[in-house]
Amino acid sequence: MNYKLLLLSLLFLLVNSAIAKSLFSRQETEDSEVESSAVEVDADDVNADDVEVDSGVESEDPVEKVKEYIKGANPYLPLWEHVLDGEPKVFEYQGKKRVYIYGSHDTNRNEYCGKDQVVWSAPVEDLTNWTYHGVCYVATDGSNLYAPDVVQKGDTFYLYAAEQNGAAVYVATSKNPAGPFTDPIKTDVGFDPGVLVDDDGRVYAYWGFTHQSCAELEDDMVTIKNGTLKNNVLKHAITDWSPADGFEDPVDAFFEASSPRKVLGKYVYIYSKRYYTPQPQYGVYEDNNGFLSYKYSDEPLDNYVMGGDISFNAGELLENDDGTKTTTYRWGNNHGSIVEVDGQWYIFYHRQTGVNDFSRQGMIEPVDVAMDKNGKLFIGKITYNEEGEPISSEPVEMTSQGAHVNGLDSRKIISAGYACHLFDGKKGGANGGAGGAYILPVYDQVDSISAPIVDITSKITAGYRYLQFGSESPSTVSVEVKALEDLVINVRVDDYHGDIIATMNLKKGDTKAQASLTKEVTGKRAIYFEFLSESDNIIAEFNLFTFDD
Repeated sequence: MNYKLLLLSLLFLLVNSAIAKSLFSRQETEDSEVESSAVEVDADDVNADDVEVDSGVESEDPVEKVKEYIKGANPYLPLWEHVLDGEPKVFEYQGKKRVYIYGSHDTNRNEYCGKDQVVWSAPVEDLTNWTYHGVCYVATDGSNLYAPDVVQKGDTFYLYAAEQNGAAVYVATSKNPAGPFTDPIKTDVGFDPGVLVDDDGRVYAYWGFTHQSCAELEDDMVTIKNGTLKNNVLKHAITDWSPADGFEDPVDAFFEASSPRKVLGKYVYIYSKRYYTPQPQYGVYEDNNGFLSYKYSDEPLDNYVMGGDISFNAGELLENDDGTKTTTYRWGNNHGSIVEVDGQWYIFYHRQTGVNDFSRQGMIEPVDVAMDKNGKLFIGKITYNEEGEPISSEPVEMTSQGAHVNGLDSRKIISAGYACHLFDGKKGGANGGAGGAYILPVYDQVDSISAPIVDITSKITAGYRYLQFGSESPSTVSVEVKALEDLVINVRVDDYHGDIIATMNLKKGDTKAQASLTKEVTGKRAIYFEFLSESDNIIAEFNLFTFDD
């Protein structure tokens, strides 16, 4: 036997085994690092000793497990993004149909809008999966850009950019719907431009602030065609800076946000309505411009008749015993439009965050569209009679789910900033919502960033419509909350005073808590977090939550 050869063979096997063991160990370490990096909650912030659990659950860090953050909810863009005045358009480019969103960009933080405009898009198959395309336009003079619009004619895309705070509208062009848009030319069009390319190729423009105008454009997409200009085809709003001229209507008044559409053969004029009289059926008791409304006509430039209200950005509307409603979210100005995507219509609008109107965010809800046998057009949440004929419509509800039409996955991490209900238990007033609590705007461009609810006082509820729990109930709920005082959090289901499914006691200084569910929760449900304390001070900041099996 050749012992030297045998020894060499054994040595070779030992060396390879050691190498394999080393590689496997290194791969385990790398996998662990990858998993660790996927955890989007800072582990250094975790302190199990800070959590008081009164539910029988062992003291386990509630955010220790690897979890994904919900994305594409409401707001549908990342929580750090502030694109408002959204004009949704379906364009086909390079053989693919996508929904492109064009809007103002609230980046100034201390005044309306910003110095640039950006483009996001999503495939028509999935409106929860948005892609950022970057800056598409900057004003010719570096001024603030207000609400834009984009249309396609032939193989060219036209951006109507409202420079100088909307005072000067330019049209710029691109061969790509995502831009960049270049070679701007000043147009005859005014504030808040909306443009429609009709089926026959003719182009109509609509614009105005409290006073509304519309006209046909020449083929240059810039110049008003002689003899086509019409003023106040929609009655305008009364304001301190608009003189009375016989067109005012305190109930159904045009404010701004012109957006034309062609729907079921009708010309539809979507706009921001201003109510100047109480509307208790909406929880409105003073003048209000949080609505997106519509009128419609058989012709593009005249004879528009009453439509209705499509969207109201005041959160969940609570039913009162006397038939009135109460708002639960701080409403503000509104701007957006509708679009049909794969046979389903959606309304794009915006909500307010922060303590002013300078950090708005785009929202989305499915809407119904139908026409009765007499040609009356209904858009919104439609009521049908027994024969399936539409008979009335009202604004669609404001939700947390957005395009997640089956509800947000309850097992993922959900930012508190997706709340569509932020209520202090009192009847809403002009600005609705909770007294001092608000969603804090965030700007760091991190996908896992959460927008916390701050300035929470006792009896505030934060509501989320809707979550999807599936066929099997989770067993625990976990929260990330900064306790500024001793407090109790009740988790309620279906209604802000619905059944309590979990309770957590937190001591001042706690940052996280977890509790077992006392009742099973399955299917698509609304969830509310009720904050209670004996203190009259601000008691908490609410960052995120999740459910676990």
